[in-house]
Amino acid sequence: MAAVSDRLPAFPWDKLEPYKKTAAAHPDGIVDLSVGTPVDPVPELIRQALIDAADSPGYPTVWGTAALRDAITGWLRGRLGASAAEHRNVLPVVGSKELVAWLPTQLGLGAGDQVAYPRLAYPTYEVGARLCGAEPVVYDDPTADLDPARVKLLWLNSPSNPTGKVLAKDELVRIVAWAREHGILLFSDECYLELGWEAEPVSVLHDDVCGGSYEGIVAVHSLSKRSNLAGYRAAFVAGDAEVLRELLEIRKHGGMMTPAPVQAATVAALGDDRHVAEQRERYAARRAALRAALEAHGFRVEHSEASLYLWVTRDEPCWDTVAHLADLGILVAPGDFYGEAGARFVRVAFTATDERVEAAVKRLG
Repeated sequence: MAAVSDRLPAFPWDKLEPYKKTAAAHPDGIVDLSVGTPVDPVPELIRQALIDAADSPGYPTVWGTAALRDAITGWLRGRLGASAAEHRNVLPVVGSKELVAWLPTQLGLGAGDQVAYPRLAYPTYEVGARLCGAEPVVYDDPTADLDPARVKLLWLNSPSNPTGKVLAKDELVRIVAWAREHGILLFSDECYLELGWEAEPVSVLHDDVCGGSYEGIVAVHSLSKRSNLAGYRAAFVAGDAEVLRELLEIRKHGGMMTPAPVQAATVAALGDDRHVAEQRERYAARRAALRAALEAHGFRVEHSEASLYLWVTRDEPCWDTVAHLADLGILVAPGDFYGEAGARFVRVAFTATDERVEAAVKRLG
């Protein structure tokens, strides 16, 4: 039996281990800015909703409760400007990474099909293509760089991981129209949409982008960043009802169910804006402190107008930068994790605690 893992690239984070050991040897301990994992507490109202739903002995449904679908569609209409959103336009998933990795397989893609994603991108887009035997292809501008006869799945990512770049509304309108013209299914990863700093991210589901129709487009959203729920695996997709109906049928057979207590917690999270604003304030302060310290240390920041990362360079190979910062006890992600175009950049997360961010600022001073 051929090993499926043979199709996949080496797991990138394993390469960072020696630098992590160097950083951990710092007398004041490591400041880990490599992985964008939340560190702040889960808001109390969300924890209470989880507790209240803890007595859930039966199987949850893959489509989720009516209350969950109400919460998602209400949020889509109120936050994203997707005025036509109905229950048939939503589907909860077990964290967005699972969805990204297995989507091409669940869509029935395979040899001869292309899955396209940005030249600098979250590595799981490539993994998803390779798992099903499709061909991964990268682009700078999808309308100019891709063969529309071969691309079956087009990934957008705005705000971008790793760069924080935001696609403007007119750019989204242009790409959506092109994808529809050529019958290409468009999935837009919008997991950082609530974290715009110098730009206001817009969803492909916004009425002004899609014309009030979700034909051929699906947006991916996660509560990991906005609500500190990475440990809950709470996410959902929204958009084309026919595409989601097909995914629902497949996922029912596969038992891909969001646990009932997590569904209840998601309802609470989507119904409260206060905790999102409070978390944004925390991240904004950490971002400002780290940006100033990095620039004073000789780094140049590019893009980074949104998301939880600063995309920075000293115009040297990224692994030299990783080693330099590790010697200061600071661990960052090398840019080539996200594609060859990132070979002279590093990604700096501002998801550490205030105390660890302050430590990093001092070491960079």
